[in-house]
Amino acid sequence: MNIRCLKCKGRGFCGRVFCAITAKLQAAAKIKDKLPKENFFGSSPAPFVGRYGYPYINVGILAPPEEKETRIYDAPQFWSSQNYNISQIIELRSSLINSRFKSYIKDNSKMLGISQEVGMASKPVDMEISLEKKPIFRVSSDAYAAPTGPNAKLRKVQITSNPKINAKVQKVVDDTGLKAGSALAYLYDSGFDENFLAKLLSVGTLGLKNNRKLVPTRFSITASDDILAKHLLQKVKEHPELDYSAYFGSYLGNYYLILSFPEVWSYELFETYMPKAEWNQTDATHYMTDYEPYDGRKTYAENCAGGYYSVRLAILEHLAKIRRQASVLALRFITGEYAVPLGVWVCRESARKSLSNKPIKFASKELMFKYAKSLIRKKFGYDLEILLKKSIILKNLKNQKKLSAFIK
Repeated sequence: MNIRCLKCKGRGFCGRVFCAITAKLQAAAKIKDKLPKENFFGSSPAPFVGRYGYPYINVGILAPPEEKETRIYDAPQFWSSQNYNISQIIELRSSLINSRFKSYIKDNSKMLGISQEVGMASKPVDMEISLEKKPIFRVSSDAYAAPTGPNAKLRKVQITSNPKINAKVQKVVDDTGLKAGSALAYLYDSGFDENFLAKLLSVGTLGLKNNRKLVPTRFSITASDDILAKHLLQKVKEHPELDYSAYFGSYLGNYYLILSFPEVWSYELFETYMPKAEWNQTDATHYMTDYEPYDGRKTYAENCAGGYYSVRLAILEHLAKIRRQASVLALRFITGEYAVPLGVWVCRESARKSLSNKPIKFASKELMFKYAKSLIRKKFGYDLEILLKKSIILKNLKNQKKLSAFIK
């Protein structure tokens, strides 16, 4: 919080339509009387694995005190389908008590076993939790994982009902000769979503026996997105090329314009931070970008980070569904509406919403660019040509010749 925030006190002097400080204060007021003492009964929808101190890290069991319908406390696809706003998501997540303990990444303690059962379960697991002291309200948020609420050291935990573990999940967990990537692909094809699979990977229940270990939640999210996208890409590359098409949509102040070109697979993402957007307190517009060719990247997408992989998964899901491949230029515009980082799931769900809208098809890339420039100037007052001039995909389309050009 800076001096401007102290002077403003949530009155919107910064120009944003939403105040993160006010939202957290409102959440604190609602949960204040619900915070448990040292002992409470709860139902956990998810574990949380930290990253600090690796390989000795914090493992948390997230549970709201005596709440019903706890499945919705860790359900990004549901939040998106119901158009939950930022305040609603913060209120939900701030109610999750992070009962944590320290663990070595290859430990096999009783507490770790319980957190693994929570990660494997298809429904929230009922349990009795004993803490070393009463939790104090706080909300932690970052660019990777969904926010979490108060945390306290776990003294004792006991499951009070049988966890509901799907037979297919149990199958891959029991198979210590199956690689983690193959297990994730198998479960994804069986209908399990990426949020569940990231939890399963994070608690160290997948992979070859000697390789199994805890994976920090923020890393397991991106790893799952990457593995699943590469799994889909094998199928997508077998399909014919998509026509010139443009998709546009948004969620929580994240707008996506996704342009497809009738070429073999390649992918480029521009993340454009509008003035007063999260991480951009200036009056100027800034952007970051990453790209991959047909054969994929050799290094991590440092600029766009987890958002790069989550959007790529959404795009490949759509291409697999319509049985097409394309070179795809994804343009993200982050506005002041998105005032609190809620995790890369927002990127994934925003892109999915955009791709679920009916595309506009064009006879040429020139007509598609004309439409795109007009849309972005009207919506954001921004000259899209700034990004188009920097695009590697567009440079390749302009300079590279197809094999047909050499056939007489």
